[in-house]
Amino acid sequence: MATSAESRVVNLAGLAQGVTLVTFPAASSVFTDPERYDLSGTQYGAMFLPQVATAITTSLLGSRLATRLGPKRVLVAGLAANLTAMAVLVLTTLVETDQSVAYPLLLLATAFLGTGFGLTVPVLNTYVSAFHPGRADKAVLVLNALLGLGTALAPVFVAVFLGLGVWWGLPALAAAALAVLLVACAGLPLQIDADMEEGRSRAGGGVPSRFWILALFALLYGLCETMNGNWAQVDMDTRLGATTTEAAIALATFWAAVTAGRLIFAAIVRWVPATAVHHVLPILLVGTFLLIAALPDDTPWLGVAAFGLAGLGCSALLPLTISLGQDRLPEISAAVAGGVIAAYQVGYGIAAFGVGPLVDHGVGLGTVYGWTAVVAAAMALLSFPVTRARSDLAGVRSS
Repeated sequence: MATSAESRVVNLAGLAQGVTLVTFPAASSVFTDPERYDLSGTQYGAMFLPQVATAITTSLLGSRLATRLGPKRVLVAGLAANLTAMAVLVLTTLVETDQSVAYPLLLLATAFLGTGFGLTVPVLNTYVSAFHPGRADKAVLVLNALLGLGTALAPVFVAVFLGLGVWWGLPALAAAALAVLLVACAGLPLQIDADMEEGRSRAGGGVPSRFWILALFALLYGLCETMNGNWAQVDMDTRLGATTTEAAIALATFWAAVTAGRLIFAAIVRWVPATAVHHVLPILLVGTFLLIAALPDDTPWLGVAAFGLAGLGCSALLPLTISLGQDRLPEISAAVAGGVIAAYQVGYGIAAFGVGPLVDHGVGLGTVYGWTAVVAAAMALLSFPVTRARSDLAGVRSS
């Protein structure tokens, strides 16, 4: 049984991970500012490719690393990688007008960020599931709500620090918080019980067919979330006529709604089945993406409201996919979180990078949001096999 200190550190690590994850998208206006980094749409999108590659690699390796090194060391390594990412980002401010130097450093920073995300998030989800047996759905939702709170705070902090003339204050603050967490983790056992360890040791066998359904759902979810998380501010700036502050508010509203939705569903999961939530939210996303696509030009506050609705649609989908997967696939339960996060990162990469060249070649973001409604519709259909009871697919395997 976990101590209160262990539970607190795990939850705070989720909060810090949320802040660091959105630091780069929250500063999109800085990176594309002609007087600062002066990145094109394609360069901005490509900046996230190292993050995607390292996040996929480390999240897939995380279960094996935890078996060999222990989950605590994996968590510490992930936090250290996040700290390094923030430190390198601060360092780029010294050369931000020299793109030949600054851009490679940005790529290095996102590579460390992906490493931190891929190591940290799966092991945090595994910790809360192990610390709260019998209440895994709620515990995972709470953890991810805190992660969502961090993502909501990041654009607010960027806006504040921009107003003070030191936008890099956010990564500096995040680095300091991560350093404190590293010290706290070093002084705690952060152990997982024997049953969870046994589950991890079984994770090296064949992969059930059902896992690939989960993975596809997570990939599509990653694409939908990233269309909001990485491109909301750009859409607000270019199509909806928003100021820098209004664009930051839109992104903060999206992530705040993600957080609020996770807290709401964590509170009502006792009365409303997780499976029902998993069916309804993708349908909400379909309508929301169609709404964003149809917004008239120069309507920033309608954009803020629409992106808030998108946040509610995204809110519980990823944590519920992880907890449902761990419940439906007990034979690989310790590996489910890493696999789902890896698939999510593939979707993240498609949206983060793929949209940039489209925008540079004249495709409007409104059109892209309309296309994303089709992706959300596919998620709605996939939610039924994802949530099917364990006994319905017993014995189905693929190698």
